[in-house]
Amino acid sequence: MLLSSLLLLLLLVSASQATHFLGTMMTYYPQETFADGSVSVILRYKLNFATCSYLDTWQCSGNCGAQTQTLNLSVVEEVSGEWCQREGAITHLLHNNTGFQTVFAGGNWIDSIQNRIVSWRAVTAVEMRNRSDLGKPNTSPQTTILPALRIPSNCAKNIDLLAFDPDGDEVRCRYGNTLASECNPCTPPSVLSVSSTCSLSFSPTNSSTELPYAVQLVIEDFPKQSIILTQTNGSQEVKTTNDAISKIPLQFVLKVGPPVPSCAEGAYLPRFLPPTPENRAQLYSPAGQAVVINISAEATQSNITGLLFSGPNNAVKTSLGSGSFSLTWTPSASEDGQSHPICFVVQANYLNTLLYSDLRCVIVTAGNSPTTPTTPNVIVSNQTILQNTAFTAPTTTTTTPILTNQTTMQPSVAPTTTTPNIIVSNQTIPQSVAVTAPTTTTTTTPSPTTLASTKANVTTSAPGPQYIIALNMMISTTLSMEDNSDYILALIKTKLIEKGLPSTISLRLLSSGQVVVTTASP
Repeated sequence: MLLSSLLLLLLLVSASQATHFLGTMMTYYPQETFADGSVSVILRYKLNFATCSYLDTWQCSGNCGAQTQTLNLSVVEEVSGEWCQREGAITHLLHNNTGFQTVFAGGNWIDSIQNRIVSWRAVTAVEMRNRSDLGKPNTSPQTTILPALRIPSNCAKNIDLLAFDPDGDEVRCRYGNTLASECNPCTPPSVLSVSSTCSLSFSPTNSSTELPYAVQLVIEDFPKQSIILTQTNGSQEVKTTNDAISKIPLQFVLKVGPPVPSCAEGAYLPRFLPPTPENRAQLYSPAGQAVVINISAEATQSNITGLLFSGPNNAVKTSLGSGSFSLTWTPSASEDGQSHPICFVVQANYLNTLLYSDLRCVIVTAGNSPTTPTTPNVIVSNQTILQNTAFTAPTTTTTTPILTNQTTMQPSVAPTTTTPNIIVSNQTIPQSVAVTAPTTTTTTTPSPTTLASTKANVTTSAPGPQYIIALNMMISTTLSMEDNSDYILALIKTKLIEKGLPSTISLRLLSSGQVVVTTASP
């Protein structure tokens, strides 16, 4: 018995000292706030090890509540003999909305780390108090990363990391701080610098051998204006634009490889081609409906061998041949309204040296059902009530045209009209959208100068009518405005009523192409 116990202890010690770690990351989403003041939050994380056999333990301190492993470790992507990335999720049910901290620590990183990092330590600070600007708890920045990125030693490169915040906060990146115990230690790579906007700059080394570096970053969200965080017991704290609300870790390995004959993209290093989405593109897919990300790349002097990605564990990767790939993911009903990051690189081989394309990342937001449009930004009596439009065409016996996944909107305030570009059938058609209030002999109308200067806030003189200002929007659709205008206008009207406009509004399409919304006189 003593001999068996000693052997088990030696095995555990040996495992703990093995060189196998390639980083981690974690994000969180608040879920529900209950009548008794308790709240729930889900933490999603990635584990990067040399193989898929290693386990993890996250240590929680503070208001940890009841903890449940809601997603057992599931493989996202594996490169045999190099690394394995798995995804897990933990749900905390908290008695109140006080925040907490969770830490993942151990040893060791993979062999030959050049910045002499041995042990790992990753810290997540979860903020759950109610935000005054949103009326709900905070959501962390969303990001992900492959366990290892490859760069030839002679090629200067910028790596634009994904850093998206669902709350609209400003996201900043920095290296971890040893004094704050955010890593152990936090020595940055000598060949890599990081900007607050989450861009990494690589300085060439001209090394002829592969040199790995541990990259240990911290990502934080900052409010764009001062906000108040309110605890369940009523206590409050002000967060200014210089105060981080939460923080998450982002850790991976940078592998600096042998030089290549040319650093030009498309020669030895793969270059992305259409229809690959742009870096940091925002895509939308209703719960239960698959989103397909088509990816294409070329490399004239090397052989493209595959696609590597980091994202939801149930995303499906397909090789279509000739440097073309697809990633397909279907968000579940429980993920409705949440945003999920997906990052990928195309890999090529040149003289047995692996080469990567630039890192490219997108955010996929789980929307509503396929027949429910999301809504455009509209400002009604000082309150922004709508965001992001997407429409689905009616189903027929032949086809069901659906909006493209990207919707981009830019606010613009004008006295009576705004002029967006509405893209229909791949043609850009100038359109004007106006939302006007009823006029009476007692109406006090703000001057155009006053309206233009209010930007996001519109002030009216009581007790006059509300002034409703439409915002610029771009709608990308396969529908024809000429053939489907009634259907599109009906969807717009339904959504405006749902978001607070009176049911008496009417819409009509003018001969000039202007869409006008009016309310009936009381």
